[in-house]
Amino acid sequence: MTARTGTISVKTSDIFPIIKKWLYSEHDIFLRELVANATDAITKRAGLGRTRNEKIPEGEISVSVNKGEKTIIISDNGLGMSETEVEKYIAQLAFSGAEEFVKKIEKTGEKEGEIIGKFGLGFYSSFMVAAKVDIETLSMEEGAKATKWTCEGDTDYSFSDSDKKDVGTTITLHVNKDGEEFLDLWKVTNTLQKFCDYMPYKIKVEDAENKTRENDKGEIEQVEPTLINEIKPLWKRDPKEVKDEEYKEFFKKMFPMEQEPLFWVHLKIDHPFTLEGILYFPKINTNKPFNESNIKLYCKQVFVSDNVKNIIPDFLSMLRGVIDSNDIPLNVSRSSLQGDPNIRKISNYIVKKVGDALKTLFRKDREKFEKIWPDIGLFVKYGCISEAKFDEILRSMVIFKNSEDKYMTLEEYQGSIPKEYTEKMKDLVLYFEDGVSDYNLKNHLWEKGVGVIHTDGHIDPHFMQHVETQKRGDNTYRFSSVDSEIGNILESENVAEEDMKVKDLFSKVLFGDQKEEEKTEVVLQKLKDSNAPAYYKIDEQMRRFSKMAESMGGNEKFPIKKTFVVNPANTLIQNALKMHEKGEHKGLVNKLCHHVEDLANISSGGLNNEERDSFVQRSQELLKELTGLAL
Repeated sequence: MTARTGTISVKTSDIFPIIKKWLYSEHDIFLRELVANATDAITKRAGLGRTRNEKIPEGEISVSVNKGEKTIIISDNGLGMSETEVEKYIAQLAFSGAEEFVKKIEKTGEKEGEIIGKFGLGFYSSFMVAAKVDIETLSMEEGAKATKWTCEGDTDYSFSDSDKKDVGTTITLHVNKDGEEFLDLWKVTNTLQKFCDYMPYKIKVEDAENKTRENDKGEIEQVEPTLINEIKPLWKRDPKEVKDEEYKEFFKKMFPMEQEPLFWVHLKIDHPFTLEGILYFPKINTNKPFNESNIKLYCKQVFVSDNVKNIIPDFLSMLRGVIDSNDIPLNVSRSSLQGDPNIRKISNYIVKKVGDALKTLFRKDREKFEKIWPDIGLFVKYGCISEAKFDEILRSMVIFKNSEDKYMTLEEYQGSIPKEYTEKMKDLVLYFEDGVSDYNLKNHLWEKGVGVIHTDGHIDPHFMQHVETQKRGDNTYRFSSVDSEIGNILESENVAEEDMKVKDLFSKVLFGDQKEEEKTEVVLQKLKDSNAPAYYKIDEQMRRFSKMAESMGGNEKFPIKKTFVVNPANTLIQNALKMHEKGEHKGLVNKLCHHVEDLANISSGGLNNEERDSFVQRSQELLKELTGLAL
């Protein structure tokens, strides 16, 4: 065949510089694109072979680096192309798409380009690193002749004869100055492992300049090409055939610095879309910053990105693992993924699959579910709040520690309320916020057989609000802190007129200097069998409002109006009152009143630095005076 030249018919004269500049954000993408194209060619040959009942060789891709000649050669044994097909698919259709791509850039300024096969442009990514590209190819069709296509990075190209004997395609990149880093074998190998570690056909890499080496015996031996990929990754296998240890080993390979995973979900669906993958629940490391790049996205086993934002809900980004789908439209900008109906279906499927897996674990292995709850609890609650489908599946399985330090669901909590309190506590869930609520009150409730659930101050306020406002099924819940409700639940003795002197004393000593509109209210309450001298009560709605204000990032803490609840039957309170009525030891009475308040603060939210210093000083003075009286 005599040499024949041609020109690509495009109106944009500077199309190659624009492709080189904007097509891809990273130059190493060219290897992914060319290997992905080779994979497609092998798959198509295999498909045609089955249709025609022809024996097809095992698919294989080789990458050869020659630093001396400044070439990178990518070869495959796919279906190959005829000269007509090369001109049609490489020279014309791809470039018509390239022209469209360039016009879009010129019109909108859009520079997104991390795509596979967009406008057929994958092949032209090679010109980011190559001054010239040769394609030698032989079609699998009977009687086909090999052909060679050459282009030097402009709109002119030429065809010539090729002596290629094997069916498939070989692409030779004559590397330019910008691409010289890819003449390093380590760089090429590392890049291929990054993008093609799980491609479905063997990918081998070799150093063309060093195909032989001297062994220990002084003999020359062939250097075998390095196989860089695992052709059937774990997520492609049948979950029924995969052992737990294999899941753990795969996780360790992908995330070598992570602790052993707690739990995992194997995703596999063929209709109405294709999706495979494995999602792992990691052990939470509070000292490690949150990373949104823990789920790796693949398309036909080709690594695409570790940014799955808009493909899965935010709460799932706390997981680790891989997702592989042919139906995620990688040829569009990330911003448009959210509105894609297929993406929504995929997202819904993943949410349901993860939810169902946790539901099954809860029902079949409650012990394991409870064991991993400290690590997955935040994830589950966040998921219930943010995703209706997840909430529908998992809300009834959300668990809390109770007064006995055992886990229970909200329904189980309601079932644990003693009969004598069921009417008063209908739909009520008493919660105890660790580090904030009053332990004396919790313990007094438990002495009466009334338990509480333990909560935190971060996700739980949002979860409780969500449960109260978004009803599911027949269960209705109303959450309230122990200090807000204990007086309404437990039996109290009547407050006598004589007890009002206690109220007057504490109001004057503790809060007499406060402005009238800011004055803390003192109330009396004789809880039966209670040993606590006093506690602080906070209105539940005021507490919620404060939490909401804090979560919105305010620099100043929202002021909460508290009510100081004093037990006039308490011995300490009675003794302070008697000394006050006798007019004796006025200073000691004041110190005792402040000490009672300090105890109430310590039992609930604790003291800040300034309050703690005052408490220590007052305690020392109180003890000094008491010991002095004893002498």
